[in-house]
Amino acid sequence: MTPRSRPVSARVRLLAAILGVVLLGLILAGGVTFFVQSARVIANAERQLDGFVSTVSVSSQDPADLVAAAVPGRTDGTLALNDTTVVASTPAPPGLPLAGDTGFLTDLRAALDRGDTRGRLSSAAGPVLFAAVHDGDASIVQAISIDQRMELVTLSTTTYAIAGAAVLLAVGVAGWFVTGRLFSPLRKLRDTTDAITIADLGTRVSADGNDEIADLTASVNSMLDRLAMSVEAQRQLLDDVRHELKTPITIVRGHLETMNPADPDDVVETRDLGIAELDRLSRLVDDIDALADVESGSLSSGVIDIGALTDRVGELVAAIPEHTWTVEARGRGTFVGDHDRLVQAWLQLADNAAKYTAAGSPIELGSSTDGTVANLWVRDHGPGIPPAARHRVFRRFDRVSTRRGVDGSGLGLSIVDAIAKAHEGTCSVADTPGGGATVTLHIPLGGTHAPTDLPTPVRAGDVVLQREATG
Repeated sequence: MTPRSRPVSARVRLLAAILGVVLLGLILAGGVTFFVQSARVIANAERQLDGFVSTVSVSSQDPADLVAAAVPGRTDGTLALNDTTVVASTPAPPGLPLAGDTGFLTDLRAALDRGDTRGRLSSAAGPVLFAAVHDGDASIVQAISIDQRMELVTLSTTTYAIAGAAVLLAVGVAGWFVTGRLFSPLRKLRDTTDAITIADLGTRVSADGNDEIADLTASVNSMLDRLAMSVEAQRQLLDDVRHELKTPITIVRGHLETMNPADPDDVVETRDLGIAELDRLSRLVDDIDALADVESGSLSSGVIDIGALTDRVGELVAAIPEHTWTVEARGRGTFVGDHDRLVQAWLQLADNAAKYTAAGSPIELGSSTDGTVANLWVRDHGPGIPPAARHRVFRRFDRVSTRRGVDGSGLGLSIVDAIAKAHEGTCSVADTPGGGATVTLHIPLGGTHAPTDLPTPVRAGDVVLQREATG
C-alpha cells in the first residue's frame, strides 16, 4: 500500500517546530540584550551631560575660554552661543561638527527660546542629546551623537544576528539527520505493517533500542501475535465446523437417497433421523455462538460469594437424573467474575460427568480456596480420562473414546476452558481415587476481570440455563 500524499511530512513539521523555537529564543535573547545595551548607552550619555552641566555651573571662566579648554570625544561636541552666533566650539574632528550645522543650530536656538535646556535634536550626524547652561548673554551647549554612541551596540547586534543565523543553520542540518534517524524505525514499521497480509501474519518488526519507539514496535509485534493467534483460531474453528457439518449432511443425504417414498415406515424413520441431525446442528450452532461470546470477552462483572455459588450449582445439578449429587465442600471468600458464565461452566462439567458415569453412581462437587485461587470442582466415578488425553479434552470438537457413546457437539469443555481463561483462570483434570475423573476450574481471586464500581456479592438466585449435550 502506497502512503497517501501529504503536503508536509511529520519530519519537516517536527524540524520546523524545533527551528521555530530556536529562532524565537535567539530573537528574544538578542532583543533583550540590544534593549539593555541601548538603555545603558543612553544612560551613560545622560550622565556625561549631567557632569557637563555641573562643571559649567560652578565654573567662573569665560564661555569662549571654557569651550576652548574642553577636550571633545569622537561622539560629542561643545559650543558657546551668543544669540544665534557661535562664539566658540570644540574642534571637529575629533568632535562633532556642530558649528557649521545650520539645521542643528536653528533647532537648538528654538529650543533655547522655549526654555528647554535638555532634550533630543536632529543633526547632520543623526539624533543627538544636548544640555545647555546659560551664562549671561551666552549659552554653553554640549551635544552627544546617539548613533555614534550606539555603533558598538549595533556592531555587536549584527554579529549576534550572523552568529544566530549560523547556529540556526547548524541546528537545521543536524536536526534533519537526527529526525531522519528518529523516524527511520517508524518508516520501517510502516513498511513492514504494509507488507503484512491476512495470508501471512508471520512478519515482525525488529525492536532496537530502549526508547518509546522500541516500546511501540514491541507493542505492534505483540498485537500482530494476538492477531495471528485470533486468525489461526478462526481458521481452525472454520475447519472444525466444516468437518463437523460433513457428517450430518452426509447422513441425511444418504438416508434421503435410499428412502423408499412408498414405504411409510421408511419415510417416518428418515424424517426422525433428519430432525435429530438438524437438532444436533442447532446445538452445534448454539455452542459456537456461546464460545464466540466468551472468547470475545463479553462478560459481566460482579462480586461472587464462593459458598453461595457452590450452593446454587448444587441446587441446579440435583435436577440431572440418574445420579446422586453431593456438595462435599464450600469455599469461603469472594472474587470478581461473571456469575452466570461460571454457573454455566460448572454445570457443563457436571453434565459431562453425568454422561460419562454409569447411572446410579454418585457424583460430588465442591469448592475451596487457598487465599489466591478459588477451586470449583466436579468429581465422578466413571471411566476417567487417560493422562495422555488430558491435554486435548478442552480442544474444540475433540472427543476422547470411552466405554459409552455420548452424542454432543464437542464444544462443551471448550466453552468451559474459554470461560476459565476469560477469568484469567485454568482448567485441570485429575484422577478420582478409586476410578473416575476430577475436573477443576481454578479462578484467581485477584484477577483483572473487575469493574471500577463493584456491586454487592451475588447470592444464590434464579439462573436460567439450558444444558446442552457435550462430548
